[in-house]
Amino acid sequence: MRLLAAVPEEPEEPEEAEEAKKPEKPKKPEKAKKPEKPKKPEKPKKPKKPEPEKAEKPEKPEEPEEPEEPEERGELDEAAVSVLETLLTHLGLEAQVVSEIKPPLGGGEGAPDVITLNVKGDDLGILIGRRGQTLAALQHIVRLIVANKAKARVPIVIDVEGYKQRRYDALQALARRVAEQVKTRGRPFALEPMPAYERRIVHLTLADDPDITTESTGEGEVRKVVIVPKQQR
Repeated sequence: MRLLAAVPEEPEEPEEAEEAKKPEKPKKPEKAKKPEKPKKPEKPKKPKKPEPEKAEKPEKPEEPEEPEEPEERGELDEAAVSVLETLLTHLGLEAQVVSEIKPPLGGGEGAPDVITLNVKGDDLGILIGRRGQTLAALQHIVRLIVANKAKARVPIVIDVEGYKQRRYDALQALARRVAEQVKTRGRPFALEPMPAYERRIVHLTLADDPDITTESTGEGEVRKVVIVPKQQR
């Protein structure tokens, strides 16, 4: 047999070197970023003014209840008579009280009616007093007592034996007589001091006279009416 000559083994080729990587294209240099503009510093916020606490609105006071309508005039009439009779008893006076509802003396047209109490009896001059002052005080007391019972103001006029009617007529006559004198003489004239309701009678009596006018002067108990010719004003 022919021996085969040993074929020398081929040397192993070195592993192929990794394929040379293609050189990467050089990257373009990144553009330098523009420097950011510095932010404007924020304006410091103005501190808010502390809002003053709103004062609570005071609660509206409850409106006082309006007094109830006064009772029927007839009941008030009886109440006024009863009060006056009781006062007269305490004063030790025997008298009769007669009541009626009518316009007041010198009230003028359209004046509302009032409760008029006329006291009748003997020796009642003590109830009138000087210039009617006692009578005015008695009337005021009776009005207060009746108003307290009725819870409303009640118009009441008290007269004694027709004194106020006689005084009313006398004042009207006096005012007209003095007015004529003032026109003739051309000078003002002062009447005697009077309470308010008597001065009012004089003013109303001469209110429509075109040649004279009236005015009140003085204070308190010495206040009086002066009648003046218009040509002097």
